[in-house]
Amino acid sequence: MAEKSPNTTLAFLLGACLVALVGVVAYVYTGGDFGQESEPEIQIDLPGGDG
Repeated sequence: MAEKSPNTTLAFLLGACLVALVGVVAYVYTGGDFGQESEPEIQIDLPGGDG
């Protein structure tokens, strides 16, 4: 197995940090709810419906 250069290790660590940062930003932006809503945001009431 070839030895890793410092640049490869640094790139891997920076990539891992970037993925973690994007995950945290997505979590904060969605308020911690990743598709767990039980009610849709937009509701359309049609005239003459029973609803």
